Amino acid sequence: MIALPFTLVSGAMLALSAASGGLVGLVLGLFGGGGSILAVPLLVYVVGIPSPHVAIGTSAVAVAASALGNLWPHARAKRVKWRCAAVFALAGVAGSLAGATAAKAVDGERLLTLFGLVMIGVGLAMMRRRGTQGDPAVRLTWETAPRLLPMLILIGFAVGLFSGFFGIGGGFLIVPGLVLATGMPLAFAIGTSLVGVAAFGAATAASYAASGLVDWPLALLFVAGGLVGGWAGAALGAHLSGRKQALGLGFALLVVAVGLFIVAKGLPALLG
Repeated sequence: MIALPFTLVSGAMLALSAASGGLVGLVLGLFGGGGSILAVPLLVYVVGIPSPHVAIGTSAVAVAASALGNLWPHARAKRVKWRCAAVFALAGVAGSLAGATAAKAVDGERLLTLFGLVMIGVGLAMMRRRGTQGDPAVRLTWETAPRLLPMLILIGFAVGLFSGFFGIGGGFLIVPGLVLATGMPLAFAIGTSLVGVAAFGAATAASYAASGLVDWPLALLFVAGGLVGGWAGAALGAHLSGRKQALGLGFALLVVAVGLFIVAKGLPALLG
């Protein structure tokens, strides 16, 4: 199914797309990641996009734009390992294109149910506390390349494959993947991961757009809402800094609950 023409998109869908983008941006601003996992279910169940494939393609556009918008503050604070990011992103783009191609061959309802299973796993993973130790001086050089390159390429491709298949940024996998591959601290992994999220999202979006599976009016409004929500989330996060752990647990439970809803709704299609 191709994306809806602009003339068939109602005013309600446009408003709901902007509001849904605002919610995703708010979560990203509050927690620094994880919000993109809500984009596909919001586009399907709130905005009303009838095709899961169009929802995935449209969300990929929003994911890439959101990552680019959030990259600048980390780059300015010098928390981006650019060489590691470039290798990881290039390997991941190859994986993203392969994953997106595979996903388009899967029945939409089954794909959405699998996405629900992923949400449950992501929510459970979010409940685990992540350490902050690591080597802030780690760099990709001629001397460290034999040790760092194989893991960066292997993990980058695997995460990109997963990201492209489900149309998500994959930051929840990129961050621990970068820590595992290089030993960099969490703060650097978060900043560096945004390069990969933007690249993976752009590759996935390009693949879906080439097949006519991106609803551009809804995507642009989703992005605009996400920018406003992101600013609000960052401001709110400054006031709620002492409660972020509790808020993070609440968000993880929400992700699990939404995943359970999607799986329960689509289980017949998955088993059929």
